Amino acid sequence: MDFRDLTEQYRTTLLEDVIPFWTRHAIDANGGINTCIADDGRVVSRDRWNWSQWRAVWVFSKLYNAIERRSDWLDIARGIYNFVTTHGPLPDGHWPLLLDGDGCLQRGYESIYVDGFAIYGLVELWRATGDPAVLDLAMRTFEAAEHSLHNDDPLPAWPYPIPSGQLNHGVSMLSSLVYHELAEATGDARVRDAANSHHRRVMNTFLRSGRGLLLEWSHRDGREVGPPEGTVVLPGHAIESMWFQMHIARAAADRATQDRAVQAIRRHLEIGWDAEHGGLFLAVDADGRAEVAWPFHDTKLWWPHTEALYATLLAYEHSGERWCLDWHERVREYSYAHYPVPAHGEWTQKLDRLGRPITTVVALPVKDPFHLPRALLYCIEALERCQEPFP
Repeated sequence: MDFRDLTEQYRTTLLEDVIPFWTRHAIDANGGINTCIADDGRVVSRDRWNWSQWRAVWVFSKLYNAIERRSDWLDIARGIYNFVTTHGPLPDGHWPLLLDGDGCLQRGYESIYVDGFAIYGLVELWRATGDPAVLDLAMRTFEAAEHSLHNDDPLPAWPYPIPSGQLNHGVSMLSSLVYHELAEATGDARVRDAANSHHRRVMNTFLRSGRGLLLEWSHRDGREVGPPEGTVVLPGHAIESMWFQMHIARAAADRATQDRAVQAIRRHLEIGWDAEHGGLFLAVDADGRAEVAWPFHDTKLWWPHTEALYATLLAYEHSGERWCLDWHERVREYSYAHYPVPAHGEWTQKLDRLGRPITTVVALPVKDPFHLPRALLYCIEALERCQEPFP
């Protein structure tokens, strides 16, 4: 496929398949979005995991900002925002993990990730609306998150608890990006410093120079945690993190860091790919042990593949190296052969190693409207910037 055909495929998937699934089945009369939903669009529960609510705010705001300024997309983003902010934040400035369908509190501040996704969604919604109250709320969330990041040990990070005295890659990975986005919007120097601090931690602590691999855990002093927990590698997480860091480094005109990130993307594709059955494993051991200290490590989830679709295009845009396109095509072929649900739209999200759908809850009990549409949006933008056929 040349870039024009690939762009058309991704636009069709996004605008005729994925987004219509959510607008047809998931938007609630009170403004929230139902993400406890089956592949056929049946609402299983009206529980509102704010992790997913804020992600959906980002998606519909980004659609409005990047694809077309359609009022229905902005109305959906505003509706979710209005629902969540009517019932939050908590008095300490953090966002609750779980509300019921009517907005009643079910679980409070249990995860710093919810704050991160709130900042992410709020900044993108501000870009769509210019509403200063939205950006002010993002800054207030930043203040609450920063307080916890510097004072809480262990840090609340459901669904993957962080042992006391340790750091988790996911926290710095997300914080680096959402703080970067907030700094771009506000120009605030303290936010920029915080973003750069997490960016450096990802690139210099979790990405181990001697291994070329990104480990999920570290002692607070930067030492590796012992195996098997300390040698866990999540290939999709690392690939996603590296394109985050490329965005940050690109804004700083830091080509050396982008170069390192590009090579790390390749390394994690190579170590994460199942040579026997195809697809990316959820987790592997950095030292090649059969024991991998991560739940469902040999499953093939949709989100690592969506992240790899965009990361390989971004890597190609930066480097011009042929392997980026070869890997993009390998991931695309596997993804389109296994994940789409033609009868209903969207993608199924969880497969076993052999590529068979599973219904076991992995992390959150949701069908998350985020990784796939975000990847498609960014793939379209990258392809339009390249505007050339595959060599």
